[in-house]
Amino acid sequence: MTHVETLTAAATETRAPTAPLTERVRAVEAVYTPPGTHWVGDGFRVAGYFSVIPEAARRLSPFLLLDYHPTWHYAATTRRRGVGVHPHRGFETVTLAWQGSVAHHDSAGGGGVIGPGDVQWMTAASGILHKEYHDEAFSRAGGPFQMAQLWVNLPRAHKMAAPKYQALRAAEMGLVTLADGAGTVRVVAGAYEGVRGPAETFTPINVYDVRLNAGGALPLRFEAAHTAAVLVMSGSVTVNGTHTAKGNDLVVFKNEGDAITLVADAEAQLLVLNGAPIDEPIVQYGPFVMNTAAEIRQAIVDFNSDRFGTLDD
Repeated sequence: MTHVETLTAAATETRAPTAPLTERVRAVEAVYTPPGTHWVGDGFRVAGYFSVIPEAARRLSPFLLLDYHPTWHYAATTRRRGVGVHPHRGFETVTLAWQGSVAHHDSAGGGGVIGPGDVQWMTAASGILHKEYHDEAFSRAGGPFQMAQLWVNLPRAHKMAAPKYQALRAAEMGLVTLADGAGTVRVVAGAYEGVRGPAETFTPINVYDVRLNAGGALPLRFEAAHTAAVLVMSGSVTVNGTHTAKGNDLVVFKNEGDAITLVADAEAQLLVLNGAPIDEPIVQYGPFVMNTAAEIRQAIVDFNSDRFGTLDD
């Protein structure tokens, strides 16, 4: 396993606004067009949205990363495709699957295969090694692949908690059917209209997988102090009657007001993200996200000393 030997990290503070819940429309801060795709390992062709958002980890706390893999057809193969063994500390990885399937294994004993509609929620916390590959059956058959991965920060009090793995199956998701045949909301984390999702989180987070029919409306209401963003994975939506976002655009909202309305101009698939900011410094070095540079140095020492456990390639 390659050792991590250097450190170049800078601390940035995240400050949680304290404005009370209001009853006004939440303004759009920006609509980001999709960045170019890049390969993670040899199995994941993703667009890294946080690379184009100024101060993204602070602005969209508690989310640290959004990598979206738009639909891509993989040819059949007997070769293993994906990402080999690598470490994480101080945060959680969340992988959402819509097409294709991925196999996961980690040094804490977690593992399994997620397919369409499933979600893998891995808490790295004090440190974990894991690997992710296209599931063997999917690789042999080939086919379309569509997924997203989030990194979710952990507060200081939980960064050194024990690692954990949640395999969230499609049938477990909370499901809300919208009025007037507008569409559906699958609740992965948090709640929508009183329907809760199965994910256990350390801080308040909402993650919704939404399908809207043409002309369908999705009303959202989030606390003004909390961050909010919507990834339009397909179709086109009008946001609060003022902005249009089309396939692969990411809408980021200001922390002002609480009411959001999305209306589908054409049948649309959306990923809605919302959460309470973590008001703590962020120091990131590659796969380690802590609060101080000293903690990053310790993470490197611990990794190089095999204190994250062991995992075969």
